[in-house]
Amino acid sequence: MIGSLRGRVLERMSDSTVLLDVAGVGYVVSVTPRTLGELEPTTDAFLHVHHHVRDDAESLFGFLDRDERRTFEVLIETNGIGPSLAMAILATHSPRALVDIVLAGDVAGLTTVSGVGKKTAERLLLELKDRLNLPTIDEPRAVGERGGGMSDVRDALIGLGYDDTEIRAVLRELTLSDDAATMLREALSLLGARRA
Repeated sequence: MIGSLRGRVLERMSDSTVLLDVAGVGYVVSVTPRTLGELEPTTDAFLHVHHHVRDDAESLFGFLDRDERRTFEVLIETNGIGPSLAMAILATHSPRALVDIVLAGDVAGLTTVSGVGKKTAERLLLELKDRLNLPTIDEPRAVGERGGGMSDVRDALIGLGYDDTEIRAVLRELTLSDDAATMLREALSLLGARRA
């Protein structure tokens, strides 16, 4: 099993994969868009890797830190979450933000992930509560990470008449903040620019 790769980035592909040259062997590794942005062609890179083996295929999923890989592995061990959905969740939420969402029971935060509806989000919140390493309620959150305010922003946008497709798209673009009012202002600005 492959647990990590160190090599030179040869190519970044539009399907969120990278071609990594390790001692003359090219490995195709799936990464999140956030990680893809960090991996400049011709630069050296180190990735923590999950080697996913099925009867019909083998896939490599790469992460910049162990915490993200661990979260991915927890997600794919959860009923109903395959590697593609786990990567979509991590593309939308950092591991710490995901913990915040689970702690807050923030259904709206999870439904910002493409492919996750309300019922799926409710089920995942229940299942992930027992699987993720949740901090105590007094543990401070890192500044600028998404928490329960996402739900407030979503509710406000629904109240203003925006449709679910618009809301889902704009929530993925928001700058991470614990201040729902700031996030709402940014969301309205982004939505205004889209409609202009």
